Amino acid sequence: MRRTTLTLLTTGLLAATAACSSTTTDRPAAPTPTLTAAAPAAGTAAATGTPKAAPPAAAQDAAAIAAKIKKAVPTVKSTTNITAADDPNKLLGRPHQYTSATVITDSRIEDANAKGADRGATVEVFATAEDAKARAAYIEAIGKAQPIFAEYDFVHGTVLVRVAKALTPDQAAEYDKAAG
Repeated sequence: MRRTTLTLLTTGLLAATAACSSTTTDRPAAPTPTLTAAAPAAGTAAATGTPKAAPPAAAQDAAAIAAKIKKAVPTVKSTTNITAADDPNKLLGRPHQYTSATVITDSRIEDANAKGADRGATVEVFATAEDAKARAAYIEAIGKAQPIFAEYDFVHGTVLVRVAKALTPDQAAEYDKAAG
């Protein structure tokens, strides 16, 4: 039993480490059927994939986006801003990581012990869209390797909205629509 547990743990850690690889590729990733979904990249026309003029960049804040979601999703009970002192991932303000983050609590999730995105959702804002996409890809790789960690992820430019897998796809789509 102990050997099996250690083998599974080692396999999961190797998969997560592989997801952190700095290897890049010039070809786009093929779509995969997972809980993770991403919005079209900012600055591209959805139908043609051709570049379009990007709107002026405005600094986004996770708290403002969470407030926008709270107005649109009636089951949002509360929002809590994450600080560097209480960030469970220890990523706030670090290079290529989020610059602000806010946890959203959804009344449809009854697990009192749930933390972070598992409470409903987490809004993470990054300095660049590439950083947001990289974080979403990293989380997706972990969810594929260890389905217990799967979640819905929606990227809107520099914003990543992480939604709990406890919600249905239609419920998660409410967050995607509200954030967009």
